[in-house]
Amino acid sequence: MAIVKLSASERRRLTAFITCLVLAAAAWMLTTLNRNYSYKVKRLLVYNNMPQRRAFRALQSDTVDAIVEGSGWEMVFSKFKPVDKRVNIDLHSLESKSFIALNDQLEHINERKEPEQKIISFDPDTLYFDFTNRSTKKVPVKLLSNIVYQPQFANSGNIVISPAYVTLSGPSNVIDKITSWNTDSLNLQDVDETVSTRVDLKSVHEANLTVYPKTVQVRIPVDEYTEKTLDIPVKLIGNVHYYDVKVFPQKVKVTFTTSLTKYHELDEDFFDATADLSLWSDRNYSILPVALKRIPPYCKIVKIEPQNVDFIVKK
Repeated sequence: MAIVKLSASERRRLTAFITCLVLAAAAWMLTTLNRNYSYKVKRLLVYNNMPQRRAFRALQSDTVDAIVEGSGWEMVFSKFKPVDKRVNIDLHSLESKSFIALNDQLEHINERKEPEQKIISFDPDTLYFDFTNRSTKKVPVKLLSNIVYQPQFANSGNIVISPAYVTLSGPSNVIDKITSWNTDSLNLQDVDETVSTRVDLKSVHEANLTVYPKTVQVRIPVDEYTEKTLDIPVKLIGNVHYYDVKVFPQKVKVTFTTSLTKYHELDEDFFDATADLSLWSDRNYSILPVALKRIPPYCKIVKIEPQNVDFIVKK
C-alpha cells in the first residue's frame, strides 16, 4: 500500500482543516444541545385521593406517554440520570365524573417535579373509568412462611394469626373472586423457640381495592421433639362376612416423634392401627399390611414393627 508523503506546508494545512472541522462540529453540537426540545418518556400513574363512595376500574394501562420539555442537554442526560418516573394523579373528581383530564392537573403535577422534568402534555390525555358497586368482605389470612428449625425442633401446635380475618373493600366483581389474603413471606432460620412476631400483609395492587388491617400478629408454637414407642392394638376391618379371625401379633410397636410437652400425655388411645381383611377375601393377600388410620397432630411416624400381620380365618 502506497504511503502519501506530505510536505511541511501540506501537513500544516491539513492540521488546520481538521482543527476547524472539529471546532465547527463542537460549535454545532453546543448550539443544538442548548436549544429546547419536546421528547416523549414513559411515566407510571400513581392514584391519590381515591373516591370512597364509588368503586372503579381503570379502562387503560397505568403507564402513559408524557411529553417533557427540556434542553438538548437535559434530553441526553435524562437517559443516564435517575429520574422519578411516577406521576401522582388526583382522583377526587371521580366522585361525580367518570374520567380524569390529565392536562388539567399539569400545574399540580409539575410542582412536584424537578424543572428539567417539566411535563407539557400526556398521551392519552384523558383517563376513563368503569364504576361498579362497592362492597366489603371478610376473608381469612393465609401465612406464607419459610422456617428452618434447629435439629430436633419443630412446630408443635396450631399457628395463631390475629386477627384471623381481614376486611376487603372494593368492586364486587373483584372481591367475589378473593377467598383469602396472603401475608408477606416470613423467613426464619435456626428456630428453637416459640415465634411471636408481626407480619405485613401482601400489598394491594388494584388501585380501587383496600385491605384492613395492614399487619397481623403471628404466633408459631415451637418445641423440642423426641422419639417415643407405644404398643398399639391392631383392629380388623373389612370383615363383611363376620368371619372368626385371629391376627398375629395382636399389637404393633409404633415409634414416632412428639414434642416434649406432649410426651407423657400420649398413649395408645391416640392411635388407630388397622388391618383390612378384604385384601384377603377380594385380592388373596396372605398377610395383611398395617395402616395407621388415626395419628395425633404434630406427630411424625418413624416406623411400625411389624409392618404386616399374619391371620387365621375360622369358617
